[in-house]
Amino acid sequence: MTDPLAARQDQLEHWARAQLAELHAHSSPELLQFTPLNGDAGFRRYYRLNTEPSLLAVDAPPPQENAGRFAELSQHLLNHHIAVPKVASVDPENGFLLLEDFGDRLLHRALRKQPESATALYGEALMQLLALQQTPGSEHFPPYDQAFLRRELNLFIEWFLEGMLGLELSSEERSLLDDVFDRLEQSALEQPQVAVHRDYHSRNLLIRPDGCMSIVDFQDAVWGPITYDLVSLLRDCYIRWPADQIRQWALGYGNMACGIGLLEDVTESQFLQWFDWMGLQRHLKVLGIFSRLALRDDKPQYLKHLPLVIRYVLEVASHYPELADFRYWFEHKVLPKAQSQSWYEDYRLAGETTP
Repeated sequence: MTDPLAARQDQLEHWARAQLAELHAHSSPELLQFTPLNGDAGFRRYYRLNTEPSLLAVDAPPPQENAGRFAELSQHLLNHHIAVPKVASVDPENGFLLLEDFGDRLLHRALRKQPESATALYGEALMQLLALQQTPGSEHFPPYDQAFLRRELNLFIEWFLEGMLGLELSSEERSLLDDVFDRLEQSALEQPQVAVHRDYHSRNLLIRPDGCMSIVDFQDAVWGPITYDLVSLLRDCYIRWPADQIRQWALGYGNMACGIGLLEDVTESQFLQWFDWMGLQRHLKVLGIFSRLALRDDKPQYLKHLPLVIRYVLEVASHYPELADFRYWFEHKVLPKAQSQSWYEDYRLAGETTP
């Protein structure tokens, strides 16, 4: 019986060789090598080609992935001087791409190796974000509206509470969560709306050989709240920084956004609440997504990050009286269930040591 993954790879290689011949990107097709790379949370598979300059062949299988959307969005961002990979060739029907290769030096790896460089590296990441948020053309991005936000929040219920922990929610608990979800959605929608990457963090930012920082994995970009990518970056699910440092970076970004007109008439406390509540929305969603990756997609490696996400959730909930009931419920109903899981570690210490 034919292995479907092997068949897809053969098909991708055949297509890539034909495209490279047309592009005159490799003088000896018979010597062309496809080196598989580690995948990501999506369904995409990546192969590095020994071309000059180096290219990546990408298998983005439809209907789970949309190669055509990626190529169109890449060109739109490049047109506005955003540092994203250029698409050399695309087959939208089959889900194949040839991309500019920016290398393997993820921001995450650089921060782990040289944490003392964090201020400079985050400064560059924040400048890249500021450029992205100034990208015009809301028609190129789906609206991050209330229905979209609610679908994401419901992942927390379906995949984390019910799927991972086996909780059955009472009508009172669902009412509690509905109230919290309503608050988070309203906070998101009242913010200035800009281009949002939706996964802007240390594993989706690459430091190129020339030292410049570039953005990848942007195909799910939307038009939404100004603090979404900021909190994705600063309260990263894969690396943690001291609360005072995060606050300083967030307010510094807010000042820059005010300076160029992205933000107007917002107080420091309002901006920080937007930031905190947007992070809570994201981290509740991520609890669901990481659980789904393990339960549905056979990617259990994401479970080790759940304690840090729980820490973010409870830290934010502890700072706002409006979220006191939610915090109490989480600590007394959800946390005991989580503590019985094999992936659990003391959330209060999550992110304090290098994995």
